[in-house]
Amino acid sequence: MKTDSAIPPSLAERIRLDMDGFTPSEKKAAHLLLSHYPFAGLDTVAGFASRAGISAPSALRFVIRLGFSGFPEFQKHLREELEAQLLSPLAKASPSDKGQGAPALASFAEAVIGNLRATVENIAPAEFDAVVALLGDPRRRIHFTGGRFTGALARYAESHLRIVRSRVNFIEGQPVLWRDRMIEIGKKDVIVAFDIRRYQEDVTALCETAAKQGATVVLLTDPWLSPIARVARHVLPAHIVAPSNWDSSAGLLLLTEALLAAVTKHLWETAKPRMEAVERLRGEKP
Repeated sequence: MKTDSAIPPSLAERIRLDMDGFTPSEKKAAHLLLSHYPFAGLDTVAGFASRAGISAPSALRFVIRLGFSGFPEFQKHLREELEAQLLSPLAKASPSDKGQGAPALASFAEAVIGNLRATVENIAPAEFDAVVALLGDPRRRIHFTGGRFTGALARYAESHLRIVRSRVNFIEGQPVLWRDRMIEIGKKDVIVAFDIRRYQEDVTALCETAAKQGATVVLLTDPWLSPIARVARHVLPAHIVAPSNWDSSAGLLLLTEALLAAVTKHLWETAKPRMEAVERLRGEKP
């Protein structure tokens, strides 16, 4: 794992990156923790081990492998991450408390550039490539969705991808708008969800329902992982912390545009004539 970025990966990111090097028992513990992150790790040692299907000593070896002295330190870290997940804009430090004397644009840009680097460094290339393969599979129907703020990114991705390939849609996150569309969702469908902290329950419910019906869920989220990670086949976390009362979406936009570029390249033989047809239609006078 690279460490040259000033922004360290979250525990969930570290686990995903190191998964291939884990022992079978460690993988069981890791899968349990990530499936109900971070709450699964807040159980007792015996309870965590039982749910993972491993022994208590194996559970302890797992947390030591992660760099903790024992279960208490491991759980302390998880509680701190949980607190970070739940931060509202008002709960963050006042803007006047940060970066006094520093040029506002320069200090913010430095933080965002650090987020971009950390986002790239802490995503396994194989995970990114797997998402590209899904989005570039013409047999699949692709559905984008997102929350109050992340929905704009989902719309952005959908608007671009529908030019490159067919069978691309946007699903509104509110239950009243998506429940009747679930009858059409099945094993050939891919749900691409955008969800960052102060995660939206309605978007989680949409993804859980789609997963039950056999759809493949792809999640773009933050380092602490949206609850959607429980049902997601692939997870791409972006770093979002900025010197502001608002989280930064620049990392999510980076991932979105990188995916669009890679999928366009993957589908170029069929994407090029589609793009040319779109340009011809746009050139026609009304």
